[in-house]
Amino acid sequence: TMGQGESAITMNMLEMFSGALFEGVSPMMVRRDHLVRHPDRCTHNAICIPICPTGAWLSTPPYKFDSSRCMESCRLCLDACPSQAIYGVFRKGEKLLLPKQE
Repeated sequence: TMGQGESAITMNMLEMFSGALFEGVSPMMVRRDHLVRHPDRCTHNAICIPICPTGAWLSTPPYKFDSSRCMESCRLCLDACPSQAIYGVFRKGEKLLLPKQE
């Protein structure tokens, strides 16, 4: 399980990423649409399997991914993958067009 400190670090990373990707909008309106596994980069270390809190990664090669079990706020497999074979595809939410309130 993730502690509050780890959750805050993940949220800070998301805020930095989304701030750079969607300048001038609230980072909370950036949503991860889905995960992608790049098969040519995967070294089959299978580190994504035990680190996933919901068991979204299947435990046999080619380590297919069940998106219905994935928590949108979790980035554990992305951060843990040594070959960067897993990445998130992001999209704008409907409210994303609202400017940041300062």
